[in-house]
Amino acid sequence: MDVRIGVTQAPREINIELADDADRNDLKQRIEAALSGATDLLVITDKRGNEVFVPSAKIAYAELGSQEGSRSIGFGG
Repeated sequence: MDVRIGVTQAPREINIELADDADRNDLKQRIEAALSGATDLLVITDKRGNEVFVPSAKIAYAELGSQEGSRSIGFGG
């Protein structure tokens, strides 16, 4: 699953690739808490075990990709 986070006053967004067994509902709840101001910091662990810390006040938007995580390349369906 992929997560994209837009950060205010930054030209690029943060792209994070999560492990296949990542809990989508838990992540969604943590993002909602960060956007509502309930927490000051959003922490996400990527598939390699690296932690990404984003201040909640700087999050412009967050986009969750599909749970499947597979991307098709080239022509075909």
